[in-house]
Amino acid sequence: VQLVESGGGLVQPGGSLRLSCTASRFTLDDYAIGWFRQAPGKEREGISCISRYASSIYYTDSVKGRFTISGDNAKNTVYLQMNSLKPEDTAVYYCAARRLRYHCSRYGSEYDYWGQGTQVTVSS
Repeated sequence: VQLVESGGGLVQPGGSLRLSCTASRFTLDDYAIGWFRQAPGKEREGISCISRYASSIYYTDSVKGRFTISGDNAKNTVYLQMNSLKPEDTAVYYCAARRLRYHCSRYGSEYDYWGQGTQVTVSS
């Protein structure tokens, strides 16, 4: 079971990035997929989640209205579209898969598999 994040980078405030989370050796739609981030000196934060069939979607308050999570079953990929980025969004972003696939969770301890992370830096 392997998750791979991509799409991070350096962007100016107000800009956009789209992160991708792609799975190998398993079907993402069989899991709930969460996005987390960890900034230097801060705890890991659950920012978004999508359950199987998108029956449950979660956003933390700080990203509501700016970030959108979605899935493409044909590509076995979950995306996190990030718009109106702010310097405080700077962090390493991780995706994670949860076997309890019909329920989202913002707690990292409730996820079973993790990617290696991708750096997002928002700076002018």
